[in-house]
Amino acid sequence: MISVVIPTLNEQGRLPGLLAALRRDDPTCEVIVADGGSGDGTVAEARRLGARVVLSPGGRGAQLCAGADAAHGDILLFLHADSRFPAGGLPGIAEALAASPAAVGGNFRLLFDGDDPFSRWLDGFYARIRRHGVYYGDSGVFVRRAAYRTLGGVRPMALMEDYDFVRRMERLGATCCIEDPPLVTSSRRFHGRRPAAIVWGWLKIHALFHLGVRPERLARLYDSERRRARAGSVTGPR
Repeated sequence: MISVVIPTLNEQGRLPGLLAALRRDDPTCEVIVADGGSGDGTVAEARRLGARVVLSPGGRGAQLCAGADAAHGDILLFLHADSRFPAGGLPGIAEALAASPAAVGGNFRLLFDGDDPFSRWLDGFYARIRRHGVYYGDSGVFVRRAAYRTLGGVRPMALMEDYDFVRRMERLGATCCIEDPPLVTSSRRFHGRRPAAIVWGWLKIHALFHLGVRPERLARLYDSERRRARAGSVTGPR
């Protein structure tokens, strides 16, 4: 069985479509919504739609840990709430891992839903870095339960928890990337921000992470830069 773990924070509007897609794909899958303190109707909506709800401290790392701890499946799939999950995705995971018994896990080829040049550039960029074993939680990371335990699970970090987990998973053994069907994710996090500033921010965060800067400090830096970028896009240059 596949257990799908979805970390949420105020995602009431997005959950129905995602959970319906998962149920259509495999009615037997276990769906766990790990909520980090939503102020809207996310929790009630998740329960209404038949998902198990786990209440967690805020922060995606802590939420992923809580959801995985509550899961019963022999395969874990970590999925963002703003994903558009493809038909055939869950059987695709089972088939990919059955075809590669040595594979410890993997992810999906990722596409962005924005109709703009930067989103199209990101499609190609993510494909290129995946060839070097670099990918993130928005691409639907899956892992065998036994491998997850061997790795010690997702670390409850304030930022970069997905990058940290994937690096450890890549060192543990072979992984696979499901090219077809791809997973589609939202471009909403980039709205109102300049592409050059986004890329520079990524490079800076990764460099500081590798230099040993604490994830809590990185999270504060990341959030403050996003707020400044959005404020600048609204008010314009001073």
